[in-house]
This record gives sequence, C-alpha cells and structure tokens, in this order.
Amino acid sequence: MAAMMKALVFLEPGHIELVDKPIPDVGPNDALMRITTTTICGTDVHILKGEYPVKKGLTIGHEPVGVIEKLGSAVVGYQEGQRVIAGAICPSFTSYSSQDGFPSQDGSYLIPSGQCGLHGYKATAGWRFGNLIDGTQAEYVLVPDAQANLAPIPDGLTDEQVLMCPDIMSTGFKGAENANIRIGDFVVIFAQGPIGLCATAGARLLGATTIVAVDGNDHRLGISKVLGADVTLNFKNCDVVDEVMKLTGGRGADSSIEALGTQSTFESAMRVLKPGGTLSSLGVYSTDLKIPLGPFAAGLGDHQINTALCPGGKERMRRLINVVQSGRLDLNVLVTHTYKLDDIVAAYDLFANQREGVLKVAIEP
Repeated sequence: MAAMMKALVFLEPGHIELVDKPIPDVGPNDALMRITTTTICGTDVHILKGEYPVKKGLTIGHEPVGVIEKLGSAVVGYQEGQRVIAGAICPSFTSYSSQDGFPSQDGSYLIPSGQCGLHGYKATAGWRFGNLIDGTQAEYVLVPDAQANLAPIPDGLTDEQVLMCPDIMSTGFKGAENANIRIGDFVVIFAQGPIGLCATAGARLLGATTIVAVDGNDHRLGISKVLGADVTLNFKNCDVVDEVMKLTGGRGADSSIEALGTQSTFESAMRVLKPGGTLSSLGVYSTDLKIPLGPFAAGLGDHQINTALCPGGKERMRRLINVVQSGRLDLNVLVTHTYKLDDIVAAYDLFANQREGVLKVAIEP
C-alpha cells in the first residue's frame, strides 16, 4: 500500500477539506519536496469561491518551501536533504512560449468561449501547482521539471524570509518591472495587500522617487510606508485621482500598478496616468473589464497597459533570494499568522475574511 500524506483538496465551491492522499511517485525529471512551510494566496480564495475553475479533488496551493526528499534520476546539481524553493510558476522551458521569451505562459492556449471561467483563454500557463497538478498545501509536493525550477536556499535564511519568493514577491516585482519605472518616477500603486506591498517595494528598488500607496486599510498603508511608500492615501477619505493630480501639478503619474482586480481600481489606475503613462495590471479579474473612454484618450493617449503572470524558474527565484539575502528588503512583516497544516481550514477562514490584520499566513506541516 502506498505511503500517505495529508493534503488540502478542493471539493466544490465553498468546500475544501484536509484528506489523506498517496505520496506521489517520482519520475526521472521530478523532485519530491517535503514541505516545511507554505502559505495561502488570494488566488486560492478565488478557487475556493469557484471563481477560478480547478478539478475536484485537486490539492491546492502554489508557494512551496521545503527539503528535497527524493530526486528523479535525470536531475543533477541537487541533493536529497537540500533546502529549496520552487516558483509558483514552474515552466518546462521547452514550450513555444518559453522559447519566445514568455516562460510564465508555458502551456497557455485558447479554447472556445464559455468552456472556461476566463472567457476563452485558459491561463494554465506555467502555473501548474494547485491548478493543473497537485499543489503545495500538503506534506509533500511533486516538482515537475525540477532541474529548471528548484532554487537552493542559502544557509542562514529562514523559511519565512524566502516564503514570499515563489509568488507574492515575484508577482509584485513583475508589476513594478512592467510599469516601466525609471529613476525619479512618480508611481501610484492601488491596493496594499501582499502583492501590492511587494509592488511598492519593487518600485522603490527600481528607482521610483515618489511612490503613492492607495488602500482603504490604514494598517496596510502603515506597512506600505515601511516597504517604500512616500505618500499614503486612504480612498475612503479622499478623491485619489484629485490628490495625485495635485501632487504632480496636473501632470499625472508616470505609471500606476493595479493590484486588486476590480473595475473601480482599474479605472482609477487609468485616470491617474499622464499621457504616455503605463498601467501595470496585476489583479486577477473575475468579470469583464471596461476601459474608460476619457482617461484612455479614445485610444490616442500613447498609454501602455501591461498584464503579468509572475515569472518562475530557478533563475528568477535566485534573483529574489539575492534581494532577501542582501538585506535590501525584509518581507517578514508580511507573515502575520502561523498555522499548522491540520488547522489550514481555519487559516482559510481567517485569510478569506481578512480578520485580525492578516496579510500572509505561514502553514507548517
């Protein structure tokens, strides 16, 4: 009889459950990782609510920190017992998308409209954990194409210090990178959840000198100051667009980053831009978007709208770990709660309902 492990599975919208599943067999290009710490993402909540479709019985989660339990026969340069992370996006690097310079889109394809929750586009991409294959909210996870996706954790770094690298940090930084930020830029970042906070930190690292963080939660706005925001605006207390125009002397922001995934934040991110500005969109949208005609200048404003799925692979993870190891950024402030895997359903309830000032929850098998 196969050895068993505990794993959190999706059963139906609104229903997840911790069950026993067989520990996966290891193929030649795989690695079996024993999870030491993982976490819950906002995308997992979309899955729980049925807003993003996955198959019944799938183990969810996509942010693994752990130890190599077993290596496939073709995987070299690593050793069993080594501490590693793998990106939430784990591309094969053999697909057309990967070789075309978009490895995060590895495996994406078009299907007829109405057959998926994303209106004709199946964004499977390199995002396999908790989407196409069993994910990380378990005692073990099978890492495919391990040679391309495992990144060693340097001695001296804790699980919590690198826990944001697989997804949140990579996504937030990609939002800043996609915003075309130059030294001296004025940047507005809408929503200061974990991804927005990482986008704030990324904008600072890229050279923005005035960073405006927007949220309706004063506690999160306070954390954004720690991570690099120069100005914080609570949208409940002011007209954000008016405030940005005052701060820029009517010029508008060089770029904006939308990190929530709603029509209202997308519109506001469009309205604060200067002519020729860039809107970097990070939100996971669950309904169709409309682009406001005026701020879009009827299509004549030389704007850019860039979307992103967080980059993965061992080189991306290495670079993010370098940022942490250098001391230039400490994201421990984002880990506000710790739960055992046995209590993960309660952790979901806390995280999905945003109680107790939660930002990220460390889950420890």
